[in-house]
Amino acid sequence: MNERMKIITGSPWESVVGYSRAIRVGDRVEVAGTTAMKDGQVFGDGDVYEQTRYILTTIEEALNKLGANLTDVVRTRMFVTDISKWEEIGKAHGEFFKDIQPVATMVEVNRLIDPRLLVEIEAEAIVSK
Repeated sequence: MNERMKIITGSPWESVVGYSRAIRVGDRVEVAGTTAMKDGQVFGDGDVYEQTRYILTTIEEALNKLGANLTDVVRTRMFVTDISKWEEIGKAHGEFFKDIQPVATMVEVNRLIDPRLLVEIEAEAIVSK
């Protein structure tokens, strides 16, 4: 049986909702929906590009803690509150994944957990041997 390693950030939502920031089982790493919120504060309030960059940096840190890298990412899912901002979100995503080119999905959602949050991103990775 594969060992289950997980990253818990200490967010109050993790214990209430019952989830982890990221989990690794075998060569697979799954990163939960990640927003630009830390300690109750929104990073890049009103700026979808800065929020996206912050989120992708947070995802990269979680991957690294579980022995993975951005180059191991095979899929991202982006949930955005205003699809007309896709180019700004895409630009930030491209800065992290231009040469990696994972499968990516971007969909518009009605809202996220806090109205100041403009984007939420999930990632899946398969760790190269």
